Amino acid sequence: MKLWTQWLQAVRTLRPACQRSLTFVWMTLVLMGLCCRADNSGVTSFVRVLNLRGAAYHRLLHFFHSKALDLDVLTSCWVRLCLVLFRPFEVGQRLVCLADGIKAPKEGKRMPGVKLLHQHSASNTKPEYIMGHSFQAISLLVHSAEGLAGAIPLTSRIHEGLVFSNRDSKTLLDKLVALLFSITRIWNRSVVLVADAYYASGKVIKPLLDNGHHLVTRAKTNAVAYLPVPKVEHPGKGRPRIYGQKVRLKQMAQDDGAFTSAPSPVYGERDVVVRFRVLDLLWKPVGRMVRFCIVHHPLRGTIFLLSTDTSLAPLEILQLYGYRFKIELGFRQAVHVIGTYAYHFWMQGMKPLRRGAGDQYLHRTSDEYRAGVRRKLRACHVHVQLGCIAQGLLQHLAINHTAEVWRCFRSWLRTMNAALPPSELIVANALRSALPVFIAVPALAPDLTKIMAKYHRHDPPSEGQRIAA
Repeated sequence: MKLWTQWLQAVRTLRPACQRSLTFVWMTLVLMGLCCRADNSGVTSFVRVLNLRGAAYHRLLHFFHSKALDLDVLTSCWVRLCLVLFRPFEVGQRLVCLADGIKAPKEGKRMPGVKLLHQHSASNTKPEYIMGHSFQAISLLVHSAEGLAGAIPLTSRIHEGLVFSNRDSKTLLDKLVALLFSITRIWNRSVVLVADAYYASGKVIKPLLDNGHHLVTRAKTNAVAYLPVPKVEHPGKGRPRIYGQKVRLKQMAQDDGAFTSAPSPVYGERDVVVRFRVLDLLWKPVGRMVRFCIVHHPLRGTIFLLSTDTSLAPLEILQLYGYRFKIELGFRQAVHVIGTYAYHFWMQGMKPLRRGAGDQYLHRTSDEYRAGVRRKLRACHVHVQLGCIAQGLLQHLAINHTAEVWRCFRSWLRTMNAALPPSELIVANALRSALPVFIAVPALAPDLTKIMAKYHRHDPPSEGQRIAA
């Protein structure tokens, strides 16, 4: 019961996002369903895990489309709450954020934003092309008292598939930067963004530097930079040179005598020695000095890292980029445990999509049609944002109430270690086992009393329940 009390205390801080108290109650029920459900079959799984009657299904669908829930305020409340619930990882005075993209498979022919997507993966279990939604997500890097690191999902949005104006020239990189700035304005703090090589672009770095932020990423193997121009005592006519001698990073990686050996700072690695070399060079995409770190790993090969902050130590750059995989682990939990991207919202009046279709151009459609598309897109964003919040709440219980989660866990795992924070799967199982008692005590959640009295099913206990009692 203590878990649900702590869970509800955190959820109540999201109340300003709802214009009505009834909307907040339905949002609480949705978060309860996301945190407890045993399957990812859409809204029907909320009805099953909360033991509601069928009439609640349409109420839940209406909630995702309701204007009484302000999505921007909900995101703002959650972003602020994350700094209260967790201990953020800091580099100096800067917070550390992780960014990446994820593709959610969708076969709906009447689902706005669905398009043909290419999957960059070395796994032969994934098809090369799928139909689905393309998301970009941002997470906050945190650490526990035991020194363990984790990625708390902050927000995720669909950034492909829909073109409302033919004058819109924003790329995925521009949209990710805008999404990050919407978060940093709430914190009023500078951040270090850690991302993969796709985001090593001037379109990302220039606006970050202009606003006091920095980027740590991986450079391409064929990257080229330039030495500073040597000072000339008697300059000639014309514009002075900006870039000096060209430097190919691949050639710099072959000079073994210039490398330094040190123990690997990568998260989870022990007794591993890496060799690194640091070069501060001018990079043309940003037109300024950046720090390149070439690392020879005994198991992972050679990697070229890039940092816009030239004051970062090379091992610190390697450590930060080593945390990037935490957002990948968060995606796996979001897909398989939380069901963040397991939504099914169709638009009845939409023109059916063809298999293999690309972007949907809406600048010649009617205002009513565009409004319907935006309404459906917002419903998807509400579901995904609540999924991010539900995953963060499970991580909050796992990190800050570890002993209580393991005490309430009514199952068994081969790799159980009660001394470490459990996974989201363990916390969800613990919450699910205590859910009937939590719902049965109205004093614990008086806001839910009327809704549960109206929609709760009063089935007779099964044979297994009678035996257990």
